[in-house]
Amino acid sequence: MVTENREQAQTGSSPRESEKQVRGRRRGTDLEGAILEAAWDELIAVGYAHLTVDGVAARARTSKAVLYRRWPNLPSLVLAAMRHHGPILSGPVPDTGSLRGDVLALLSRISDRFAARGLKVMYSLLPEYFQDDELFSYLQTNTLQVGSDVMMTILRRAAERGEVQLDTIPPYVATLPIDLMRHELLVTRAAASQEAVLAIVDGIFLPLVQLYGRGAIHREVE
Repeated sequence: MVTENREQAQTGSSPRESEKQVRGRRRGTDLEGAILEAAWDELIAVGYAHLTVDGVAARARTSKAVLYRRWPNLPSLVLAAMRHHGPILSGPVPDTGSLRGDVLALLSRISDRFAARGLKVMYSLLPEYFQDDELFSYLQTNTLQVGSDVMMTILRRAAERGEVQLDTIPPYVATLPIDLMRHELLVTRAAASQEAVLAIVDGIFLPLVQLYGRGAIHREVE
């Protein structure tokens, strides 16, 4: 009993309080997830240019040493946070039963996710995109390549339904909706409006698909 009281006096906490602290201490994947969430929230709040390890550590309620044991520098932490949240185009490929419906659903998802995640993140990373090889590679793989793969899946399904003839559609037309959406987000610095999404799909993409995928063939036959 005397020993127990001496330990209480030295630590300033009771055995029950110490037990709660141990049980509440984050470890392993729980701690890592909390840090990555904090890094993402800090990135949205201050932007990449003003992001610091001190700020992330304070938001995560941990120490800088804990961060540096897992990520050697700030760019590697930012990349880990981006991977933690997943690519903008992650999730099942839209399958509404029509080419128009699929592309509209895809562009709406892109716009909604950019709005939810914070357009500030995208703009703050643009200068680093051309300077950081690892960031460049990650964004190339998880935006351009994934976007191309998703659009090709949508077009293949449309071809199976008889809506288009896939082998006559050039690659730059196939990926045009995502390219135009990216341009819209960069130019307006805001989530794309429904009017903009409809203009991309109905005013530009579908007429070109019809021209290359079906209309051009019909004119040659006539």
